[in-house]
Amino acid sequence: MSITRAPEPRTASAGMFDHYEPVEPAYDEAFAAPGKPRGAMASTIACFESMGLADVRKRKRLADQAFRDLGVTFLVHGDARGVERTLPFDPIPRVITASDWALLERGLEQRVRALNAFLGDVYGQQRILKDGRVPRDVVLGSGGFLAAVHGVRPRGGVYIHVAGIDVIRRPDGEFAVLEDNLRTPSGVSYVLENRKVMKRLFPQALSRNDVRPVDEYPARLREALSSLVPGGSARGVVLTPGPYNSAYFEHCFLARQMGCGLVQGSDLAVRSDGVFMRTTHGLAQVDVIYRRIDDAFLDPETFRADSLIGVPGLVRAYAAGTVVVANGIGNGVADDKSVYPFVPEMVRFYLDETPLLRQVETFRCGTPRDRDYVLANLASLVVKAVGGAGGYGMLVGPAATRKERSAFADRIRANGAEYIAQPLIELATCPTLLPARVAPRRVDLRPYVVTGRSSWVLPGGLTRVAMRNGSYVVNSSQGGGSKDTWVLADSAA
Repeated sequence: MSITRAPEPRTASAGMFDHYEPVEPAYDEAFAAPGKPRGAMASTIACFESMGLADVRKRKRLADQAFRDLGVTFLVHGDARGVERTLPFDPIPRVITASDWALLERGLEQRVRALNAFLGDVYGQQRILKDGRVPRDVVLGSGGFLAAVHGVRPRGGVYIHVAGIDVIRRPDGEFAVLEDNLRTPSGVSYVLENRKVMKRLFPQALSRNDVRPVDEYPARLREALSSLVPGGSARGVVLTPGPYNSAYFEHCFLARQMGCGLVQGSDLAVRSDGVFMRTTHGLAQVDVIYRRIDDAFLDPETFRADSLIGVPGLVRAYAAGTVVVANGIGNGVADDKSVYPFVPEMVRFYLDETPLLRQVETFRCGTPRDRDYVLANLASLVVKAVGGAGGYGMLVGPAATRKERSAFADRIRANGAEYIAQPLIELATCPTLLPARVAPRRVDLRPYVVTGRSSWVLPGGLTRVAMRNGSYVVNSSQGGGSKDTWVLADSAA
């Protein structure tokens, strides 16, 4: 399989989209064909055309400055300079119709219900393993399965309070799930800040569409977490590893927007299996912890004894049911890449329903048959490390050199269980503002599902953009950017 690169427009012209050509066979979110906008996007394209390329560029510069001034940044792991960066922002929005969103929303809610049931089962009776519907070795051998919390049921039976489900749009226009993020999914602060900037700098475009709001997310999250506390009145905190974390801006942002305290591990103490926050007036009991610390560092009594950012005794309090910890401890077993192939089976097993969302065919390199297939077809597959994230530890076979594929083949032969492989799926494209022109760039989408006593899906989510021509990697750590995602209300469908 060869990679189709986005065509470079011939010359600049007065019309922003005059030379815009969708990339075959990708589904383009804005144009059905050159010069033929999709209905949902037509008014937005007309609005940007009326502003003109120079004006749009000027407004983008203002947006970039606003992000810098507000400190909307992230830190790239492994960058020796320790430099914080602003996430590249593209001002041309992605528009999703009400009907398309309704189908996606139902499928996301169904998926999260099934994954939550799976977590309750594998940390309980393990029926799905006993029935052989999911291989026991895949689950119990996962690095995300934590025996320390087996038998622990969190308040309300909710493990997945915040899910970030990565979806793609296939060439046929249908959405499919690429990956589940059920531990500490990040990026929602960019969704909210992108919308604020669009309201200020592109009000004409928004006014031409009936776009569903996203600014209720912090209140929805707080309400969902509080609903799991008896009486519904809860003291909540956001637990951060500190300012050197790549998502520290988001931790601060959400704590402020939710009206919660922002704390580090040293600010909390466990007394008589309850969690308390140190304040100037003494200890105050905490009912909800929205934690942004990985399991391994969360409690030095139970996990890594050398952790200086966790809370000693937190697992005891979690097991005693005195505190809601979001997301649940041990969720990593459910978003393990080797468990992903079995999510449709979870939907059928726990819900007795047909899965509403497709997902990408996946080969588990720990099984001889799949490993042999992957080794024979590396040039057409994407290989990912089971524990990898952020675009690291992966091989895009069609774009890799022979030497790179050979090195990855050696890794798979040595430790196949650590890798999965998938066909290279042609991602959807969106018009993206480049320094001299507008051109198609590949995108994915991360909607956020918030769950307490019930579930709510943030309308839209984070559209991530592969800013480099020909690239399939949308992760911010790999040079990806973002754009605002507009879900149209029913009246605008």
